[in-house]
Amino acid sequence: MLSAYPELVEFLPCESPKAWVNWAIENQTLLLNDHAHCEKKAASTAMSLMYRYVDRDNLLHKMSRLAREELLHFEQVHKIMRKRGIAYEHLSASRYADGLRKHIRTHEPARLVDTLIIGAFVEARSCERFAALAPHLDEELSKFYLSLLKSEARHFEDYLALAQEYAGEPIHDRVAFFRELEHKLIIEPDAEFRIHSGPPVNV
Repeated sequence: MLSAYPELVEFLPCESPKAWVNWAIENQTLLLNDHAHCEKKAASTAMSLMYRYVDRDNLLHKMSRLAREELLHFEQVHKIMRKRGIAYEHLSASRYADGLRKHIRTHEPARLVDTLIIGAFVEARSCERFAALAPHLDEELSKFYLSLLKSEARHFEDYLALAQEYAGEPIHDRVAFFRELEHKLIIEPDAEFRIHSGPPVNV
């Protein structure tokens, strides 16, 4: 399913562990709840970038579109949840995003570049996980997750292209730095299931 996005596959350090996929299948109520939170957070991230970097014309264009799409995805997940009688509840954040963001440099444009690279990893991993889950879910959820692949892949491309545009220098080393961090966050066990968690701690 990801064969149409070879750059995304190459960008990520690994596939999702099979134990995580099985965990997701067993926790579909939590999966949908956290998915809704992830879409809302993604829209918020895009809006925050628009407020912080008002002089970056291409960023404003790309993030405006991205925020609208993420909010649409939130609405779609929430509609599925309501249809299935699943309450939208507060969830603690996974260690994934914080594990990446705590390494963001504090001076500009490095801060922006790191934030954009992390955005690329978040979107790429989301795309990979939706593709991994789709074959194992009911028809409605499978169709929905497959429908998200194209936009998630484009969001990955947008984030990475913006990072390259605003860095003023090659970003290969910085991408490699965050790829190593992302790999650890994906393969190391987690006590709580989340869209971006590692495999269950007891596996």
